[in-house]
Amino acid sequence: MPEEMEWTPPEGSWASSAGRRRNMQAIRSRDTKPEQQIRRLVHAHGLRYRVHARPLPDLRRTADLVFRPAKVAVFIDGCYWHGCPEHYLAPRVNAGYWSEKVARNMARDRDTDQRLTAAGWLVLRFWEHEPSDTCSLKIVDVVRHRRAGPGSGAALAGGGE
Repeated sequence: MPEEMEWTPPEGSWASSAGRRRNMQAIRSRDTKPEQQIRRLVHAHGLRYRVHARPLPDLRRTADLVFRPAKVAVFIDGCYWHGCPEHYLAPRVNAGYWSEKVARNMARDRDTDQRLTAAGWLVLRFWEHEPSDTCSLKIVDVVRHRRAGPGSGAALAGGGE
């Protein structure tokens, strides 16, 4: 039986082992179950949207759902990758690398929010652990209110964001 070779990560790799590398590569960056559930519910309410689109052409970032005429950008953030205050656990292996990565993601999220807000967009952010029906109803209410425009008498359920 041939002797197993010791695993060496590719140059510049962040992986601590071959198994960890496979695990991390399998994590989806789009079309996650929470995203799909929210999209399905919003669609059932009759709203149409763009998926994983750039709200602004010169912004190299995409939102999970984009309602262009209403200028609403929706992000469903993963608890680990975006530093959820309830569920984020600091990694035990390569802690410095991963903690810095999450901190950069959080800083980029804030920068994205500021840029979109400055351009007249409303940004809605939800955590992946939030109930999909609650998120979808908030999205539907906000988009319908923004589409109705000022002075139309349309009430925004659940407050503004």
